[in-house]
Amino acid sequence: MTAMGWLPSFFNLLTLQITNVYYHFLNLCFTLEQIIMAKKKSYGKWIGGGLGWAFGGPIGGILGFVFGSMFDGMQNGKYAYNPYQQGGNQGYPYSEPQTQRGDFSASLLVLAAAVMKADNRVVKSELEYVRTFFIKQFGVDNANENIKLLREILKQEIRIAEVTMQIRQYMEYASRLQLVHFLFGISMADGQLHSKEVNLIEQICRYLDIDRSDFLSIKAMFIENTDSAYQILEVSPNASDDEVKKAYRSMAVKYHPDKVAHLGDDIKKAAEEKLQKLNAAYDKIKKERGII
Repeated sequence: MTAMGWLPSFFNLLTLQITNVYYHFLNLCFTLEQIIMAKKKSYGKWIGGGLGWAFGGPIGGILGFVFGSMFDGMQNGKYAYNPYQQGGNQGYPYSEPQTQRGDFSASLLVLAAAVMKADNRVVKSELEYVRTFFIKQFGVDNANENIKLLREILKQEIRIAEVTMQIRQYMEYASRLQLVHFLFGISMADGQLHSKEVNLIEQICRYLDIDRSDFLSIKAMFIENTDSAYQILEVSPNASDDEVKKAYRSMAVKYHPDKVAHLGDDIKKAAEEKLQKLNAAYDKIKKERGII
């Protein structure tokens, strides 16, 4: 063999080794993908719906702790959390499906836990309110499982800014409004106003990029004052009758249950409560003003 005769054999061997390493790498990636999908399916079964973007980011980290395994490194490009993403739906590609039931439920559980802990005490009525919601949404068995999850999430540190910014990045506005409505229901579950909880919900709304007028509208549905009916319609008490009618039509579109129909019939039905309170507020104003 000449001095250079060994080179072809060397390169052939090197090529074979690289090929073997490449196939091992592909097998490893496939295995990791199967593990991730299995975890998503398992977690989604507990939550009561499919998991999409809530599998990654801060919410995914909290769920990982709860289920006994961190999966921070499991974020991929599709659901990677970007804290610098602007609000609205700009971070949610138009080709993506709307918020899945599991994503909504996971978001609700985490934010509910944060609100319940705001006044440094968790009362039974709050747990019962959440349990009642999940019974309506997923049935008794899944409701019990979700309460178990909630009890564990209550033990975790919840970084509100990070969690809410993830929700804002991926969840459409109508679903975010429904989240806020449920959070007020939890806060008022025992029939009392808890200022720390309300203040936290207001903070959550800022992070979720909820218009302040929408925050005040939903708040007025639970906390009454002399101008509650006008606040629900997002109109001034000094507004003309025509302005009141226009405001009502606009709010009826904004709060229409069809906007959250993709989350399931039960959440759509729960969303009808906002529309009912809007109608009640409008009827009250019409009666006071004698509007026909």
